[in-house]
Formats: sequence, structure tokens, C-alpha cells
Amino acid sequence: MTMLDRRLHAYRADLAEAGLEGRVDALRFVAGAPAQVAVPVIGLRPAPDLAKGIDTELLLGEDVTVFDRANGWCWVKAASDGYVGYLPETALSDALATPTHIVTVQRTFLYQEAELRKPCKAILSMGSRVRIVGEADTRGNRYAMLEDGTAIFAKHLQPIGEGEGGDYVEVASRFLETPYLWGGRSGLGIDCSGLVQLSMLMTGRSAQRDTDMQAATLGEPIHRSELRRGDLVFWKGHVAVLEDPETIIHANGHTMTVARENLEDAIKRIGWLYEQPTGYRRPLTRPAASAMT
Repeated sequence: MTMLDRRLHAYRADLAEAGLEGRVDALRFVAGAPAQVAVPVIGLRPAPDLAKGIDTELLLGEDVTVFDRANGWCWVKAASDGYVGYLPETALSDALATPTHIVTVQRTFLYQEAELRKPCKAILSMGSRVRIVGEADTRGNRYAMLEDGTAIFAKHLQPIGEGEGGDYVEVASRFLETPYLWGGRSGLGIDCSGLVQLSMLMTGRSAQRDTDMQAATLGEPIHRSELRRGDLVFWKGHVAVLEDPETIIHANGHTMTVARENLEDAIKRIGWLYEQPTGYRRPLTRPAASAMT
């Protein structure tokens, strides 16, 4: 079998995605079937076992391809970044909606109806995608209505695609003080590369999920003397966003939050564990056309 990255290529001895036929050995190759995340946030794991730590998370309304269903688990590939893993079958819906809007605040509430005094049905993260079919006004508050009658405060949404070309550093700053979560990719908890990926997604840019992937693919390498707002600094297993040439924003295990930190102080502090930065990169200034669609 040709060794490929299991995070980005769906293959096992018994089954593999159709695009890998001729590249890996497997008993069967399948194209897979489309499905959509139907819960606010769900962890994607390397094995069908809740005792396993999560690799990443998927958000409400995100699309996946399902290659296998067994024992209450689905083996899937995320449409947004190609990440492969397992999630509970109950987290998915085969009824594919066409989302119209995306959540733009760190967190928002899905209400049972268009009234903030009514019970909250769920908490949605930035990046969650919903289909809005109408609007309602209750005591001067405007709500966006979903097909099932639930409601979201309208100012917490924008039409999909509207944020393309925005300042992803400003988006990253909205996550300040969000708890650090290994594998997290939501406003409820996030890790360093998840912060980069989700912030870029919100401005129409495409970024792979993990730090090593981002260090190899995002933009172009630069020298530290060239650093400016929006550049990235990488350590082995860690990434931070430059708010300005002296200040970073990063989800980190030191404060266990998303925090601002002086770059030089961070380099000295992190050095004992991760050594010196492995590189600096400047992401593309123009977003990928398909990132928000």
C-alpha cells in the first residue's frame, strides 16, 4: 500500500475512497454518499471510539462524504478541508439543505421561536451554516427564521459569501478568551490551527486544518524582519497570527485561552518546549473563490 496521510485520504484495508483506486490496496473502493452535519458541533475522531481524542470538529450545516456506516458511526471526509475521520451517525442528516447564512459572532443562540425570553434550543458557533426562510420582529429585535420555526438574532448572521476579502486577523481577535481545546474548531473551544482555519474561512480564504499542513501550504515563506499584520509564525506543533509585527494572537496551552502576547516574549517562553520558530509565512491576500460557498 502506498503510504498516504490518513487525515486527508480515506483508506483502510477493507475500504477506500474511489479516488485512491490504483494508489492504495483495499478490498473495495466507493464514491461515498453526501450528508450534512445536523448538530451544533461534533468531534471528528481517528477511530470510532468516544475514548479517542478528537482531531478536529465539524459545525452545523457543513457537508461531508460518507464512505461507511457501522455500529452507530460514520466514516467521513469533510467537504471544507478534506479531513477524514469518524463521527456518530446521529450527528448527520441525509436530507441536504442549502445553507443561506453563516454565523459571524463567536457564539449565538438558536431560540425555539423569535423571542429572546423563550428557551434556547442550542448554542451555535461562528462558522455554523443555516438556511433562513424569513424574518420576524419581536419588540424591536429582528430574528432570522429557520424552516422549523426556530430563530437566530439576525445581526449574528450574514449571507454566505458576504464576508469574502475581510480582515481575518480581526475575526481571530473575536475569539480572545475563548477556552483552548485540543482539536477544537468552534467558539466553544478552539486550538491554534483551528483559530487560523476558521478565521480565514470567515473571510473567504481556504486553509488546511493542522499546523504542519498550514506551515507547508499557506502563502509563502518570509523572513522575520518582514513581519506585518496577518502573517503567521510557526513552531513545531504551534501557530500564531500576527496582529502587528510585535504582537501575536494564538490559542495556547499556557493560558488555556486565545490570548494576545508579545512575539518576543512568546518565542522565549515557548522555546523550552517547542524550540525556536520553524518559520514565518504570509498567507495569500486574495481569498480562494470557493472557500465560503
